Amino acid sequence: MRRLAVAVGVVAALLGYATLDVYDRVPGILTLAPAPDPAPATPAPTTSLPPVVQPSRPTPAGMPLAASGAQAPLPTPAGVAAVLAGMLGDARLGAAVSVVVRDAATGAHLLDVDADAPRTPASSLKLLAAAAVDATFPPGTRLTTKVVQGPAPDQVVLVAGGDTLLDPGPGDPAAVSGRAGLGDLVAATATSLRSRGVTRVTVSPDLSHAPGPLMAPTWSSSFQPAGITGAVASIGLSTQRATPGHPGPADPAAAVLSTFARALGAQGVAAVVGPPTVAAAGAPVLGSVTSAPVAEQLALALADSDNALTESLARQAAFVTGTAPGFAETAAFVRSTVAGLGVDVTGVAIVDASGLSREDAVPARVLADVLALGAADAVPGMRETVRRLPVAGLSGTLWDRFAAAGSRGAAGVVRAKTGTLTGVSAVAGTLVTLDGRLLTFTVLASGIAPGAGTLAAREALDRFVATLAGCGCRS
Repeated sequence: MRRLAVAVGVVAALLGYATLDVYDRVPGILTLAPAPDPAPATPAPTTSLPPVVQPSRPTPAGMPLAASGAQAPLPTPAGVAAVLAGMLGDARLGAAVSVVVRDAATGAHLLDVDADAPRTPASSLKLLAAAAVDATFPPGTRLTTKVVQGPAPDQVVLVAGGDTLLDPGPGDPAAVSGRAGLGDLVAATATSLRSRGVTRVTVSPDLSHAPGPLMAPTWSSSFQPAGITGAVASIGLSTQRATPGHPGPADPAAAVLSTFARALGAQGVAAVVGPPTVAAAGAPVLGSVTSAPVAEQLALALADSDNALTESLARQAAFVTGTAPGFAETAAFVRSTVAGLGVDVTGVAIVDASGLSREDAVPARVLADVLALGAADAVPGMRETVRRLPVAGLSGTLWDRFAAAGSRGAAGVVRAKTGTLTGVSAVAGTLVTLDGRLLTFTVLASGIAPGAGTLAAREALDRFVATLAGCGCRS
């Protein structure tokens, strides 16, 4: 009855924070790869996993980070170790497992297993990128896309401002992906041009905001055509986000520019695409649109495990602080920013911000420390990032997990960031215990058998976390 009461309370709180949006991407594993070590991971055949069905239910925005507060009974290290001891030897978790369990309210260490061992984090690395983005952009920051007058009356410049989630038509003020509409920008530009009698223009892009390579050199060349990731850019369309089996455009900026030119023609202003340029300082603005807050875009990136969106936001954070916006430079920025937040980054060696690279290595302790920043509200925005992580059985990359008999009891009380590469499976987040105590947890498993072993590892991780959530652990 106590478990039921806690679960009902948590689910009720979660539904109270629900939104009407449904994710427009297919949730699930975005980083599965069949290539053996040490080669970079390559996408899994579509037949290796059961088909993922888009959920029809609304996606929760996040339940309160506090459960019953510090008044709830605190599990003991001995109790946690006793409950999880047998599960640490589960062969499905592979050859090596790192685990960190802490109390969210006090930071007390409840379990540490190889916590300092650097391991491949896969997409759980996005938690470090999120911390760096949250620490860089003030709360409420939005990204502006605008069109300004060019050097001649018949020249205009489309200035990218970092929004890769532009709706090709009108913007939706209730959406995250598609909050700003390219169609609205076209309409404003066309109106301004026609008012001056201009009916033919050349449209050039200004891509000077956070420029950089589209794909990381450490990523497999098959990632983009397979839809594992989109190209990393500073402008893009919401309808062209990459999903497994459905790749985005090779050059998102070029796709936006051609869409803009065609739409401008439909508004009575014939347009041709010109070469890239840099808009003049103080050039008259013909139209502009603003994105959803960066924090909301970041939450979407983590919920969907969107590699390109995560990389773009991290690159922009690096760019505004004066860092050269390449993949390695952005990764170095993420590491140094997290270190500046007080996290000991010993053992962290990363080459991207999304976790797609097998060269990435992060100790479980570091992921736990980053989660602690959110639990303690130590970084503006990080608490909200943790609140918006996928919820077990309900949203994001966890919507179809925690469904087996041994784990379904944790649905609605676990939120976490997942990560999967060949031989690697990770999960890190928060949970509410049987007694209503909020804990943070990190589990990094490696040496997992490929193919069916990936699904088996996911089930083992779900059961591991659900067992922790379902115990009082005070023995």
